[in-house]
Amino acid sequence: MATRIRLKRIGRKNRPFYRVVVMDSRQRRDGAAIEELGWYNPIAKDKDNNFELKEERILHWLQLGAQPSDITHKLMKRAGIAMKWHLMKQGLDEKAIEKEIQKLALRREAQAKEKLETTAKEAKKKAKESEKEEVKEQVETEKTNELVAEKTETMEAEEKVEDEKVQDESKVEKTEEKTEPVQEEAEQKTEDAKIEENKEPEVAEKKSVGKETEKAELKEEAKQKTQDTKSKETEKTEVTEEKSAKTEKEAKETKEVTTKKSTPKKKSEEKPSAKKAKSKDEAKDDK
Repeated sequence: MATRIRLKRIGRKNRPFYRVVVMDSRQRRDGAAIEELGWYNPIAKDKDNNFELKEERILHWLQLGAQPSDITHKLMKRAGIAMKWHLMKQGLDEKAIEKEIQKLALRREAQAKEKLETTAKEAKKKAKESEKEEVKEQVETEKTNELVAEKTETMEAEEKVEDEKVQDESKVEKTEEKTEPVQEEAEQKTEDAKIEENKEPEVAEKKSVGKETEKAELKEEAKQKTQDTKSKETEKTEVTEEKSAKTEKEAKETKEVTTKKSTPKKKSEEKPSAKKAKSKDEAKDDK
């Protein structure tokens, strides 16, 4: 029977846990095991103590011909069982095997110390680098603060100069404003005098022009009145003519009506004479 030393899963979903077992190679992964030889927890936080193996029973099954899987072989290396099995194959005594195993343990301890030292050195380097970076940042911040202070000082000095200029300009403007009204008053007085001098001939001209315009307006009003009287007379004549025409038409119509009424009586008188003539002619024919 071909046996293998391998892992058998037990843990739930997303939480794996394995047992190191001896099984028939033809059975499924989670099938019945011949013997349990340890356990392995890959999720454990302490990676140095996340497994346990029964050394004597594993060596026993290796002597019987059981073949370990890749993962179990790695676990055996970490526990030192693979080294012991290799030395046993070479035919060494137990004392020599123990010496070799002690050497291996010492090597591993030295490697662990070196790892710790290297990690400590790296941490120190990182701390020094962080300190240097902090110092650089402080220096840069100080420089920037100094530059900002210088800029603010220059800005304040420029603002002061500008304020002084503005104040001087305002003073000059005030003095100009004080002198300007006096000059304006004098100029206005001279202009008023000139205007009054020029107004007198203009007023005379305006009066003469006003009289002429009044005469022209009176003439136009008289013409309009004569035109209005003429238009009224023409309207009266037209109205009288229309009335006379209407009366003539009415007289003609009355005459026509009277003539029409008299004409049908004559026809009625003529008709019996015609009948009498017809009756005489008919009597002659009968004869």
